[in-house]
Amino acid sequence: MRLVALIFLSIAMAIAADKTEVRFAPGKASSFAGAQTLDKITFAAIPYLSDEQTKPALGKNNPNKYGILPVLVLIENGTGKALRLNLRAEYIAADRSHVEALTADDVMHFGGGTKAPRMPGTSPLPIPLPTRAKKGPLNTWEIEGRAFVPKLLPAGESAFGFVYFNADYAPGSKLYLTGIKDAASGQDFFYFEVPLQKQ
Repeated sequence: MRLVALIFLSIAMAIAADKTEVRFAPGKASSFAGAQTLDKITFAAIPYLSDEQTKPALGKNNPNKYGILPVLVLIENGTGKALRLNLRAEYIAADRSHVEALTADDVMHFGGGTKAPRMPGTSPLPIPLPTRAKKGPLNTWEIEGRAFVPKLLPAGESAFGFVYFNADYAPGSKLYLTGIKDAASGQDFFYFEVPLQKQ
């Protein structure tokens, strides 16, 4: 009886260990190649492409294999003021075509099987979104849990998270970011165009 209880306990611990959140701490925006600073706000945008990159951050299924490009966005607030973030991100291809970010929910419910149509330049507008399914191959806690969600960034602080695109990475592509305001005055900061820098 003890042996059976011990086996069940071992199985339960293995399952719990598999579901335990792994700490993901990529560092500060200024530490990455391609980081840009404007108005004392520093951004970096890192496309996650290989299995070696995506597995520790986003789980066992590489989103690129399903037509989804994950981009890590890092921000440092050096303004001396708190920032209100309602971040909107667009992928800008080398040909200057724009692709809006998907929600984490859209990515998690992607139906799988076949790839979503790839952008830029491979399908007509409007862009078909991935088909929704109750449980797709990207329905993991990491996709939503590591999405960029901060809404307030105090002075001197940093934040990071992923944004997702129905696009292929291409050299010369950029991330276009808007939706940053001075929390006290409500004044908008200018847009940011940050090069997508492979690391």
